[in-house]
Amino acid sequence: MPTPASTYRLQITKDFTLWDAVEVVPYLQQLGVDWLYLSPLLQAAEGSDHGYDVVDPSRVDVSRGGDAGLAALSEAAHAAGLHILADIVPNHMGVAVPAENPWWWELLSDGKDSWYARAFDVDWNAGDDRVLLPVLGAAEDLQNLELGTDDDGATVLRINGSKYPVARGTYTDGDSPETVHERQHYRLVPWQWEATKLNYRRFFAVSSLAGIRVEDPEVFDRSHAEIIRWVKNGWVDGLRIDHPDGLRDPAQYLARLKAATGGAYLLVEKILEPGEQLPTDWDCEGTTGYDALAVLDRVLVDPAGEAPLTALDTQLRGSVLDYGELIRSTKTEVAQGILNSEIARLARLVLAELAAQPQGDHTEGPPANHVAKPSGTEVTALEPQEVADALIAIVANFAVYRSYLPHGCEELNNAAARAKAHAPEAANAVNVVHQVLLSGGEAGRRFQQTSGMVMAKGVEDCAFFRATRLVSLTEVGADPEQWSQSVDGFHRFMAERQRQRAATMNTLTTHDTKRGEDTRATIITLAEYSTEYAAAVAKLTVLAPLPDGPLANLIWQSVLGSWPASRERLQGYALKAAREAGNSTSWLAPDEQFERALAACIDAVFDNPDVQKVLADLTDAMAAAARSNILSLKLLQLAIPGVPDVYQGSEFVEQSLTDPDNRRPVTYRMLNKSQPLFLQTQRGERELAGLPTDDAKYLITGAALNLRREQPERFANYSPIAATGAVAEHLVGFDRGGVVAMATRLPRTLAKNGGWQDTTVDLPRVHNVFTGAQHWGTAKIADVFGGFPVALLVKESN
Repeated sequence: MPTPASTYRLQITKDFTLWDAVEVVPYLQQLGVDWLYLSPLLQAAEGSDHGYDVVDPSRVDVSRGGDAGLAALSEAAHAAGLHILADIVPNHMGVAVPAENPWWWELLSDGKDSWYARAFDVDWNAGDDRVLLPVLGAAEDLQNLELGTDDDGATVLRINGSKYPVARGTYTDGDSPETVHERQHYRLVPWQWEATKLNYRRFFAVSSLAGIRVEDPEVFDRSHAEIIRWVKNGWVDGLRIDHPDGLRDPAQYLARLKAATGGAYLLVEKILEPGEQLPTDWDCEGTTGYDALAVLDRVLVDPAGEAPLTALDTQLRGSVLDYGELIRSTKTEVAQGILNSEIARLARLVLAELAAQPQGDHTEGPPANHVAKPSGTEVTALEPQEVADALIAIVANFAVYRSYLPHGCEELNNAAARAKAHAPEAANAVNVVHQVLLSGGEAGRRFQQTSGMVMAKGVEDCAFFRATRLVSLTEVGADPEQWSQSVDGFHRFMAERQRQRAATMNTLTTHDTKRGEDTRATIITLAEYSTEYAAAVAKLTVLAPLPDGPLANLIWQSVLGSWPASRERLQGYALKAAREAGNSTSWLAPDEQFERALAACIDAVFDNPDVQKVLADLTDAMAAAARSNILSLKLLQLAIPGVPDVYQGSEFVEQSLTDPDNRRPVTYRMLNKSQPLFLQTQRGERELAGLPTDDAKYLITGAALNLRREQPERFANYSPIAATGAVAEHLVGFDRGGVVAMATRLPRTLAKNGGWQDTTVDLPRVHNVFTGAQHWGTAKIADVFGGFPVALLVKESN
């Protein structure tokens, strides 16, 4: 099985097609990339800019280059010595426009009798044997329903520019559209129903993405035939699996996929909470690397900044933030609100399983292959709302995305215990529901598919926009309560990564990160400038007031981290952040007055000279330290155990914000450079120190990627490199076996302490890839760095 030394993520769209990707292969090969990492390629909904809304799994998206484009890219990549990792989406399909999706169209046309009834995860009983489609503005809109014919002459129903199938035998001349509608296997309902009455599984709260049942072998075969063809043709060498937590049985799915692909390299987009481990029975090489991102970021965060920035946060919000209570609250809001239809389906299952249990002593343990239920629990009669409330209490207290029972049963037990401690009056209902979830039945399996949805919407897409003391900490898979990471803790994490998952991915920026890597690296710098930042916020609060202190904190940090972002980008980001936070405005109930104040605040960044001066003064003061953090973060990611992924364009400074900002087109400005920086040697200290940050990051990326691809044996081990001296704690260094990587942390504090001075490090005989200089024995760190905040040292043979 080929395993990548590195990957480079390309977002394949109608504007950057597979044919366009062919053109950048020579550039990426020269950069040192080992594998191309492609966004989803199957036929997606028309106009999709991401590809995660597949409508036809039987073909490559025509607008993205089609079958010929993929064949051409594969040929070009393999000719250049590169491989291809493709992103696939097994959990759901796009159904926004039914006519675009032949699977969905047939389901709506033929209902439960359709083969595709086994493909989509529909609760038919909850819809009286009809699929509920939340597409109407209001129930009265049905009066606008019209009968018509399709291009092939078939009768269809039309409303609001969309068309829906009419089942055979359900229409005769003279029937009204409303009458025909009542005979169909679907029912058009107001969009508000999606929160409470939707009867099909979906991706998170997106009703236009319908869940499919890949646990069914025939559904797996039909939905993956094209993907497996790519692998067997040699076009694709590995697969990245999107959102495995939505699947009924991820371990079963991965085993089936591994077998079908002949053992191809597999990665999963699994979000691991701090300390959580990937299940050992998952047949894959690792995750997409958000766990590493959190550790990499935090080793650069100044611990001394926590107290002052927490004090500023308290001042701005008017109270001390209890983060645990915040996420319990936001997850509860989500479970009672936009995902309540999923809770209602779970409640129906729990009640059905309780009703099916035999009468008598319900405290006996479950069968041996099931997880033990809580001791002393009696099944008592519960009202449906009590069951729903108990489910909400448990899911709101769930500390990870999901369990995979029996793996993770302790997480479910702990969640139930926390739910009872928080609401003792609900203890009986929680006990009963907890017992059912552990019993191995359908309710427990479906609860596992639901808990991750609540986590994603309640935490990532809400709480992360409310917890704003240092917003670089609110990243996918991270816990903002974990302020910083010690160097010793960093080394322990990386040594374990080398032992357990050496082929897992390490990421810094993705199409889903809340902020790009260098936006975060700059915001991290604020932890060393907490006094100056607090003073700047005090001035900005007067100059550009915003009646939401926590959001204002997020806005100012994001402006500083992404500067110089355009007005359009910042306006779009600020509005999305405010609506996601949901404190002062929201998607469903926009507050126009607040949103005008928010827009004025962003406008002041560009129109008010006093605001500009405050921001410029702080940006200028932080510039050197931010540069150091940007370069240190990149070298560490490229050198640690695992497979480094370079998100498109992030070989240069990457200052994106949350989507869609992080999915903007990339200009490959170095495409025609004949002598890249990383192929040059013997740079002097002054030259390195004077390199623009863009060039310096490009130099680091190209040098490290080429080294990893051409000499992978130099990256086969991991041991810490310790410094000796007064400022030793400012070094993060490690030996990978044939390469030593060294990076600077807390650069402002280091400068205040007089720099590296006589602090030393013991080295084997090495040469510095960036300077060409040789070092061995006890060496001064200042000499090793040679004017740079990082060093990449290659061991020389004796």
